[in-house]
Order: sequence, then structure tokens, then C-alpha cells
Amino acid sequence: MARWPFQYTNINGIPAIKSRGVRVNTDNVVFSFNPDWDRNPYKGLLLVNIADEIPEGTTTTLPILFTMAGVNSNVTVTGGDNLTVADFSGTGVYLVFYDRLSNVLQLI
Repeated sequence: MARWPFQYTNINGIPAIKSRGVRVNTDNVVFSFNPDWDRNPYKGLLLVNIADEIPEGTTTTLPILFTMAGVNSNVTVTGGDNLTVADFSGTGVYLVFYDRLSNVLQLI
């Protein structure tokens, strides 16, 4: 029997990262982050500070991707659909679930 009815996660805190740029392509919008943040497998919550604005006039149906350590990950919402420019609220801090090994990056 477990001694405690709960389990601590993120004992060292929730990692926080900040965008370093945004690039609009013909088929997506990509936010870039510090390339060495994602050296080790990580699974858990992540605070993402989006400091860069998506330029006005960007097609609202474009999906949003994050690139970390050279890997592009689609940002999804509940249900698995891609986060699009139309769904995006702009600069600020977002809470996401990130599983590097499964390449899951879901906005909470």
C-alpha cells in the first residue's frame, strides 16, 4: 500500500522557455527556442513564454509549430487538432504538456 495518496511530479519545478523568433512559411508558422533546452528526454508540463508576435496578415489556417533542438513539433489542442493562427491568442505565457519521445506538444 502506498504511504501517500498522491505522487509528486515536477519536483524540480516546471521548466520555462522563451521564444527566440517566429518564422512564417507557406505551410506553417514556426516559433524557435533555445536549441539546447531539449537535450534529454522530457515528459511533463512546460511553461512557454511566446515573446514574438505573428505578423499581421498571416493566413489564419496555418498550423503553429515549435522548434526545439532542431526538432519541429506540431502544437496541438485537446482532441489532437493542430493549433492554428486563428486559435492563437498572441504573446504571453502558455502551459503545455510536452513528451519529447512521443513528439507530443499539447496546449492546455
